[in-house]
Amino acid sequence: MLRKPPTAGPAKQRVRILLIDDHPLVRERLAEIINREADLTVCGEAEDRHEAIAAIPTKRPDLAIVDLTLKNSDGLELIKDIRVRWPKVRMLVVSMHDESLYAERAIRAGALGYITKQEATRKILVAIRRVLAGSIYLNEKIACHIISRLTSRDASVGATPTELLSDRELKVFDLTGSGLNTSEIAGRLHIAVKTVETYRARIKEKLNLKDSSALLRLAISWNQHH
Repeated sequence: MLRKPPTAGPAKQRVRILLIDDHPLVRERLAEIINREADLTVCGEAEDRHEAIAAIPTKRPDLAIVDLTLKNSDGLELIKDIRVRWPKVRMLVVSMHDESLYAERAIRAGALGYITKQEATRKILVAIRRVLAGSIYLNEKIACHIISRLTSRDASVGATPTELLSDRELKVFDLTGSGLNTSEIAGRLHIAVKTVETYRARIKEKLNLKDSSALLRLAISWNQHH
């Protein structure tokens, strides 16, 4: 009886990466860089929370690269959702937002890394491989800032006013600075107007602001510098 010749073992499976960003050109550039690598492949793309949540069960990514500003969606909330529903999916944030403010929030939400879009072209593969290895990727400057703040005797030492706000409060603060009124913010975040008013009251209390005018002035000023 003739034996069958031994067959070659299966080729090593590529790590599957889902891109979640509402800018097609950003997704195209990231996909171009990632797909050049023999062991990585972009398995799918999404531009908002709805598409991302639908894609994960079907595309089965090992890693999701998430922007914080998505169409009709909040990237931080999406990261929290993914962490709860698919805890094995690792996440890396690639964002245009100021990392000194958002990097720590992204890590707390469940991401393992944060890189700005300015850095991404040069360092995205380093960040991806660090996160896939189970380590946290942050640039050295922001990592030192976070560590020094967390190890200080008082966690609020050196904190900026906006670092005192929760993720939702910061989003309301940011949208206020963009010129949106209470009902517009409620519509954008899909929450009740009363809930927005509650957030605004908490923001005024935490930032020691006497009235809504002071809140608006500070929010506009902050928004212009971030």
